[in-house]
Amino acid sequence: MSARPHSRPPNFLFILGDDWGWGDLGCFGHSQLATPNLDRLAAEGTRYTQFYVNAPVCSPSRAAFMTGRFPGRLGIHTIFASPEQNRAHGVPDCMDPAVPTLPRLLQQAGYVCAHFGKWHLGRGAGAPDPGAYGFDVHRSTHSSGPSWPGIGEVTEQGQTAAAFQPRSTEAIVDETIAFIEEHRERAFYVQAWLLDPHAVLNPTPEQMAPYRSLSPKGVPYPGAPTIYYAVITNADRQLGRLLAKLDELGLSEHTVVVFTGDNGPEDLVIPNASHSAAGSPGPFRGRKRSLYEGGVRMPLIVRWPGHTPAGGVDDESVLGGVDLLPTFCRLAGAPLAASLAAELDGEDISDAFAGHVHRRTKPLLWEWRFGIPGHPLHKSPRLAIRDGHWKLLLNPDYSRVELYDIPADPMELANLAARYPDVVSELAAKVLAWQAMLPPGPVSPQAGSNAYPWPRPGDWNPIGRAAGPGPGSSRPPPSS
Repeated sequence: MSARPHSRPPNFLFILGDDWGWGDLGCFGHSQLATPNLDRLAAEGTRYTQFYVNAPVCSPSRAAFMTGRFPGRLGIHTIFASPEQNRAHGVPDCMDPAVPTLPRLLQQAGYVCAHFGKWHLGRGAGAPDPGAYGFDVHRSTHSSGPSWPGIGEVTEQGQTAAAFQPRSTEAIVDETIAFIEEHRERAFYVQAWLLDPHAVLNPTPEQMAPYRSLSPKGVPYPGAPTIYYAVITNADRQLGRLLAKLDELGLSEHTVVVFTGDNGPEDLVIPNASHSAAGSPGPFRGRKRSLYEGGVRMPLIVRWPGHTPAGGVDDESVLGGVDLLPTFCRLAGAPLAASLAAELDGEDISDAFAGHVHRRTKPLLWEWRFGIPGHPLHKSPRLAIRDGHWKLLLNPDYSRVELYDIPADPMELANLAARYPDVVSELAAKVLAWQAMLPPGPVSPQAGSNAYPWPRPGDWNPIGRAAGPGPGSSRPPPSS
């Protein structure tokens, strides 16, 4: 589709849900959740059903969006927490501000850049605020920068004050609207990174009202679907205000709006989500912390009128979070130095945004060095690679080897490793060579294990409530 003439490059609005599953949208097939505003966004744009984030938890996934690099290459293997926990997990205290970032590159091209909402790329002593990464304006949680009045200190697990959570999306949208109104005459890039629907979820009675009928009869507390669906629907309502503001200001046709999530939905076995974890990974196996599809395959909606087809559904293009940096820079007319382009793990997917099937040239690769709570069905091997239609998951010692033809078997149920040993050999060589180049660090004894039940207290506990770590292990990552 041909671009409409305009005197400046497009604006970008990047909306990110937190633990928002692939199936947590009406337009992605949920039969009960009401998401009319995001459904409208999809009707006016295109849904991409094979979009992957580059980690199954928050901080590394976000680092990939920001840098166009697989987070393991930056030494970011799990979430940022306290300095003590970071050392135990083998991660730095923050993302390196010297690494080129998407907002800084756009800033250099004349954009005004803002971040509102959850940061979680480092906080506390020694961790710079979001401004050090290329943002002119920012207000955030899980960061060293300015936050919202009354939010208080974050807990050791990185959770914000409980009183702020039910109104967090409203507050983030308020800031985003104010920024857009102020900078409507300039090319802007703004991140609205939500806290919803990350636990702990305690929506207001008003927010829960549409789903009261889903609560168990005769039970004095609401059921998990009531709580979770209420949060999603409220977030959708607030995002509707943001989209309406773009319409009101006449900016919708010149703004690339991107919506996705940072990783798969939380599991009920996690204590802070035990009352509310009703998120849907869609038809896929795996949840948060898993390298199966449900842990890393996210909904992606892109709307750019006159460029991205309205009502489109792309089931073929294989896209990744690392692709946003080179793509946005291409659309913004922000050229990448050859040396930087050569270092990126992402690739320009602007052809997919224009309605064409993108034929990926670089594989997507993952490593998860920690345990995975919950049902053995979700407990993936430690490494994964998606290359073409194949996805290989394996442990470095080959104790588990699983090969799936994803378009034919998106639920990852028919292991074809024994049938296609040549494919296994080729993909294993790629992912093991990549893993060998990553910064070293501690690995949980439970990494890549699908054992059930979990070890007794005193052994490694992936939930973080055991008496202590097992021999040779570190503390597990907190639930965030």
